[in-house]
Amino acid sequence: MVQAILAGGCFWCTEAVFRDVIGVSEVESGYIGGTVPNPTYKQVCGGDTGHAEAIRLTFDPAVIGYSDLLDIFFAIHDPTQLNRQGGDIGTQYRSAIFPLDDTQRAEAEAGIARAQQNRSEPVVTTIEGPAEWFPAEDYHQEYWDGEGQRNPYCLAVIPPKLMKLRKSFAARVKS
Repeated sequence: MVQAILAGGCFWCTEAVFRDVIGVSEVESGYIGGTVPNPTYKQVCGGDTGHAEAIRLTFDPAVIGYSDLLDIFFAIHDPTQLNRQGGDIGTQYRSAIFPLDDTQRAEAEAGIARAQQNRSEPVVTTIEGPAEWFPAEDYHQEYWDGEGQRNPYCLAVIPPKLMKLRKSFAARVKS
């Protein structure tokens, strides 16, 4: 099993998508890329810690490759928006990849290049790190499967992302 760390706006939204991807065994929401040790959700939402809301995936590279995960990542969020995703604004919602080794870094560069091919606006996704990972509080984990399906924000944002996953990556979706 291998891990990957991706930041594509609200972690509730990206977590919900990647939980449905074949080969991904675990998705954890958390914070990365900032200066405050053990940040809280409130601190990160304030935008002063430098952290991004992110997800840490555990996946089986024999089932799905890192580059495939990146292609899904670029399809389900807007990597051309600087420090925002839709109504979420601030550096904590930036589009960023946190490679865990040189191979992932090279694949991240290639993934950004692939993502740029299909867009007229520049892809602003950054490649950052190394950086320390901090798991988010327990109530953020598996959020869509619990509280999220009663949260109006999640109900507006997550289903379109899941539909995009199912439409564009049907062979990669858990049944």
